Amino acid sequence: MGLGKLRIVDPLADTLTRRLAWANLAAHVGIIVTGGLVRLTGSGLGCSTWPMCEPGSFTPVFHEAASIHPFIEFGNRTLTGVLTVISLALLWAVHRREPVRSRPPVFRRLARVVLLLILAQAVIGGLSVLADLHPAIVGSHMYISLALVAVSAYLVARLRQPDGPATPPPGQLPRLVTALAVVGAALMVAGVVTTGTGPHSGDATAPARFALDPVLVTRVHSGLAWLFVGVLAATAVAGTRHGLGWRRWSGVIAVTVAQGLVGYVQYFTGLPEALVAVHMLLSALLVAALTMSITGLWPRLPLPPGPQRIQGLSAARRP
Repeated sequence: MGLGKLRIVDPLADTLTRRLAWANLAAHVGIIVTGGLVRLTGSGLGCSTWPMCEPGSFTPVFHEAASIHPFIEFGNRTLTGVLTVISLALLWAVHRREPVRSRPPVFRRLARVVLLLILAQAVIGGLSVLADLHPAIVGSHMYISLALVAVSAYLVARLRQPDGPATPPPGQLPRLVTALAVVGAALMVAGVVTTGTGPHSGDATAPARFALDPVLVTRVHSGLAWLFVGVLAATAVAGTRHGLGWRRWSGVIAVTVAQGLVGYVQYFTGLPEALVAVHMLLSALLVAALTMSITGLWPRLPLPPGPQRIQGLSAARRP
């Protein structure tokens, strides 16, 4: 192929792929909220089995004594199908010939990871029902959801960048960002464990909880939150010293402040369902904002038209 026929990829040109990536991210944030509603309404065992909702029926069975719980649980299960459709559309978009086909294979790999994690989520969701909502299995459900948010947010951020090599941030920023990511991950783990010791098990009739002191677990979670705030402040200050303004961290800071306020209010008001749902939403938004902000710290330059682009296109065409 001659250079005259080679299409140079503009990372901002593929509108469809970027929109699908945003839709994928929004859907994964949204299902965390709907999954939380299943738990907060005590609908976790609304469907008594899996993959069917009731023995012999994939859908809730209508009868006079039927409650709303089976329909809430079935509705959340149905959303998994929506996620699958979006992820398949995204997978198609990053595999099609132009323009993303000639971009690095990381996009195709991540799109496959999203689809595989969705399938894993469906299985874990079924196991949680079969295990009567054991908090460890329910917690792993949340961990994978947050991982899906992180992968989806990274896809959104990378699709906005050129394809050249990444330039690491200056000074101590790489170490600070690594520490921020580690503390953030620990904060999410502690948050899920804290929820696993609280009153919202997903089934009010037979709640399964971790045999841990709720007050102690909450204090550990709170301590990690304050550590996260400290590392975030240090990272932002270090960035300003190297000409990287606070603006790139504004989303993370805003969500962190909101999350902290909601966390304290919900604790001192007896964990009302509405605030717990908001807390879960903010957790997903924090993961997304943190992932995108960190990705943006490694800027990339466009690849020049020439042999590098031709080699990338040839590699992309290999099965």
